[in-house]
Amino acid sequence: MSSISSISSSTREFESPSRAQQARYHLRRNPLVALGIIIAALWILIAFVAPAIAPVEPLKQDLANRLQPPGDQFLMGTDELGRDIYSRVLWGARITIPAGLAVIVIGSTFGVIIGAIAGYAGYLMDETLMRLTELFMAFPFIILAMAVTAALGPDIENAVIALAVVWWPRYARILRGLVLEVKAQEYVEAAHSVGASGFYILFRTITPNCIAPAVILATLDIGTAILSFAALSFIGLGPEPSSPEWGRMVSIGIDFFDQWWMWLFPGLAIASLVMAFNFIGDGLRDILDPRLRGE
Repeated sequence: MSSISSISSSTREFESPSRAQQARYHLRRNPLVALGIIIAALWILIAFVAPAIAPVEPLKQDLANRLQPPGDQFLMGTDELGRDIYSRVLWGARITIPAGLAVIVIGSTFGVIIGAIAGYAGYLMDETLMRLTELFMAFPFIILAMAVTAALGPDIENAVIALAVVWWPRYARILRGLVLEVKAQEYVEAAHSVGASGFYILFRTITPNCIAPAVILATLDIGTAILSFAALSFIGLGPEPSSPEWGRMVSIGIDFFDQWWMWLFPGLAIASLVMAFNFIGDGLRDILDPRLRGE
């Protein structure tokens, strides 16, 4: 009896760790992931409470105090119209973060659906969808986004739509390859044998087993989406000029380069948020990718 219990206890020692244990292990091994989570959570919190903590309205002009350097009265200085940069940076989180997340959610969802259908249907459907995907990938990413935004008109929603339009092909390519691999597995054949519908097999049996790489890519892409949205705003294809969007603020600050605070603080906001999501994406990849876990 004692030998059986000792065997069972030693077996438990060699059981695979749970996902939560793996997450704690990787957080201890890579503290940059924890730093990224803290920075991203802080910016998301700021986006929620910006109206309550911002000293003044982001569009309020005070020409008597224009181009004031950072100090006791204005923590981050003022711009060419006397607007408080600290308040504008706080309010900018309410524009940039939702825009970046929306690009990834829309683009990845559409790409996952297209790639899953192409990989599962095969034949003519696969060829048609993949040629369409390659058509979008043939154009330089930012050039196509600029063209779509210019055609739709400079606006926050149009910039998000333009980026989502050029974002989905990479997810479609990844999901197609994964679905082609997974649909040959025995459990998929078993689902076919019991009469499950094609829709059920694709979206309830195959796709959930292919989604981890897409989640990792989406997390890594959030920072790039935020940077791309700021780039469109920088060249005037995002929100209106008066908007407290970080890319637009940097663009205006370049015209007043000697007043370094006008471009430095919104630039640091972009850099910190992009860095945070890149750290989180790297950590999530370590947790979810079995090759990196040594499985």
